[in-house]
Amino acid sequence: YFKRPQLYGAYDDGERFAFFSRAALDTIARLDIYPDILHCNDWQTAGSIIYLKGMYFGDEKFRKIKTVFTIHNIEYQGKFSMDCFESLFGFSENLRQWVEFDGCVNLMKGAIEMSDIVSTVSPTYANEIKDPYYAHGLSGIINTNAHKLCGILNGIDVDYYNPETDKFIFANYSAMDLSGKAVCKSELQKMLGLSVREDVPVISVISRLVSHKGLDLIKEIADSLLSQDVQFIVLGKGEIGYENFFTDLAKKYKNKCATVIAYNQDLSRKIYSGSDIFLMPSKMEPCGLSQMIASRYGTVPVVRETGGLNDSIKAYTGDYGNGFTFHDYNAHDMLYVINEAVRTFHDKEKWKDVQNRAITTDFSWKVQAVKYEEMYG
Repeated sequence: YFKRPQLYGAYDDGERFAFFSRAALDTIARLDIYPDILHCNDWQTAGSIIYLKGMYFGDEKFRKIKTVFTIHNIEYQGKFSMDCFESLFGFSENLRQWVEFDGCVNLMKGAIEMSDIVSTVSPTYANEIKDPYYAHGLSGIINTNAHKLCGILNGIDVDYYNPETDKFIFANYSAMDLSGKAVCKSELQKMLGLSVREDVPVISVISRLVSHKGLDLIKEIADSLLSQDVQFIVLGKGEIGYENFFTDLAKKYKNKCATVIAYNQDLSRKIYSGSDIFLMPSKMEPCGLSQMIASRYGTVPVVRETGGLNDSIKAYTGDYGNGFTFHDYNAHDMLYVINEAVRTFHDKEKWKDVQNRAITTDFSWKVQAVKYEEMYG
């Protein structure tokens, strides 16, 4: 079940995670350590809540356990044929009403219905999944259970992502002294074959190259953007159409554009630290961490106001905000805001201000841990 090259994506995922979900409950009983709360994440562990409420509740010790189900991305629901209901999952007949949906076993649906609290990874996403546009068929189930829905933004490890100590970057720096960031920028430009210029804004994208990341918006305005005095860097892998587009774009705009088709932790840190502006125009983004990491490195985010992007990045007004934002899923709205960021970049005083607001925003788990404690309480 477990000797696989990746966590999920195997032909027998349903069986593997059913085994895991039952094993979690059986381990509780074997160890005789009954938690106050069973907190399950996504469809892969949704079965634990379904088994607990439907098949283990005869035991008084299990009846005392409260349950939390967290949705990281509602698109992935754990759908399986009803043929698997009893033979694979071992569900008893009383569970049919909870787990059946559109003629399938739907593990996420079952966990939403049966848990005590349903949480998501940002307040905005908790509200968005009530809308059919975002809910991938489950908006009715979400709205029926809206009374137990809450959203808590994810955090990042601020020790792991720390420009003062990061060994991956060309020079260390801090919010108090950003001089090392200029070194990171010039070395990154050299490394990727871009013109080494301090006075040109470097705009970067680090992303899976898939449609819901908003890359079609970038495709639409790429020529308009690169006709200006900017530099553009893309790092990521994904759909072949996007890989080819950004590869060709780098060939077309030599010295101004660089594309690396890879997942590369070392290079990603160098890009986070060496860029000026970080672009993240997602169509949907339950939470998103890249905008937080970029901010931690003093790279100012430009994001679309969706999901966790909306909760973590606020539009800069001169005396408020830590980035630049746009609302509608529209390429020219995005370009307008990028240009606003570029204009601000050329105003040294304002840029220093927004950069400082970005790098000092607290995206640590300390803030969110308090909210989880409140939810558990």
